Amino acid sequence: QVKLVESGGGSVEAGGSLRLSCEASEYISTFVCMAWIRQFPGKEREVVATIYTRSDVKWYPDSVKGRFTISQDNDKNTLSLQMSSLKPEDTAVYYCTANRLGGNCWQSDVYNSWGQGTQVTVAT
Repeated sequence: QVKLVESGGGSVEAGGSLRLSCEASEYISTFVCMAWIRQFPGKEREVVATIYTRSDVKWYPDSVKGRFTISQDNDKNTLSLQMSSLKPEDTAVYYCTANRLGGNCWQSDVYNSWGQGTQVTVAT
């Protein structure tokens, strides 16, 4: 089972930026796709960025498109999420996730490997 370790969360004022990083314990190219998924205090989950590791194709929902950027570094086995123009509604726990089997990579239920999560808080 792969180990995913996130870092880079914290508190920021609205309009600010944060960068999240995720270090994987194995080559990220072994996964069909990886994603950053956030969970809100009411437990609802949302995929905020997906990357197909072999093609580098990326997907974002409308809620973050143009503000968030997902990237991968295959040499370091890391996944990153650059977040800018942050809003209070972006406040959530952000998880790094991985999927070996494919399917609809924009849906949270295809991801079977999860990191421990990192809190992002955006103040008004």
